[in-house]
Amino acid sequence: MLFVKGTPQELRFGFSKQMMEILHKRNIQFSSFDIFSDEDVRQGLYVSGTLIGGLHIIQELEASEKLDTICPKAPKLKESLKVLTSKADLMLFMNENKQEAKCGFSKQILEILSSTGVEYETYDILEDELYMKGELVGGLYIVKELEENGELLPILRGEN
Repeated sequence: MLFVKGTPQELRFGFSKQMMEILHKRNIQFSSFDIFSDEDVRQGLYVSGTLIGGLHIIQELEASEKLDTICPKAPKLKESLKVLTSKADLMLFMNENKQEAKCGFSKQILEILSSTGVEYETYDILEDELYMKGELVGGLYIVKELEENGELLPILRGEN
């Protein structure tokens, strides 16, 4: 937890902005708290509820390369996607889930996948994307084209 004077969007200069820049640069996961909303809280970086220090201490820790061992790293997008796409052999990224699909695109792609009989999982995001064993197959239009050309089922069965 990083305690700052104002919201992160309002920070244009000062120690809080510099500390946030260091944390972003080092890919360190953090959240912030506006100390103007609580006079008893002072500026500082907290990890698991323990005060690490203010800007000068954080700068010293960064310079000595110790900051990375103290603070948890934010997961990288590529690593997160690899974990998500590996949870099932066939993973559909969609803006809903397969039990509550209301979007026309989502319903269409779910109907296509269900008609194949191949087991699949879904992950709720804002775009329809289909992954097979960690590799992107495509969104709705590509999946429709693959189905129309007779290429979808072989891909889903791992025959391509």
